[in-house]
Amino acid sequence: MNKKIYSGRYTTENTNNIVVFIIGMRINNRLAIHKWLPVFNAMPGMIKELYTNKDELGFLSMENYFGLRTTVMIQYWRSTEDLLAYAKNEKHLSAWKNFNKKVGNNDAVGIYHETYEIKMGNYESVYGNMPLYGLGKALKHIPITSDRISARKRLNNSNIKTVNRSNN
Repeated sequence: MNKKIYSGRYTTENTNNIVVFIIGMRINNRLAIHKWLPVFNAMPGMIKELYTNKDELGFLSMENYFGLRTTVMIQYWRSTEDLLAYAKNEKHLSAWKNFNKKVGNNDAVGIYHETYEIKMGNYESVYGNMPLYGLGKALKHIPITSDRISARKRLNNSNIKTVNRSNN
């Protein structure tokens, strides 16, 4: 897939609260394909549903990483309420019940997730010569201008204190 490259430096607006949800699985026993493959295969249907119903569900965007044993998916959500509502969604509940039925406490495959609520003014991003990616794909992608030239300015957080690095 050819993605448009945005030459120069870009950032995102920092005017909305967001939720970052990290989810993935780890293959603990590569030979137990019958245990980990159903877990792996459950995700594409949910991702399709999320992208098809983004506005309704509060899903913003995601990125995937596949390692030798561990997968990582970073998802961006409009709110914790939206994320928790999706956890009760029929497609997700079906996948979760199927996981518990087929894997349960068998240690052939592990799963994990982490949820971070991030208030506006408490995140920042920089993308140099990149396609839309991460928060730049989830939020409004804008050029870096003089008023957003530094991380401190992009954070837009009046609570950040300047660190005194002198040896007084």
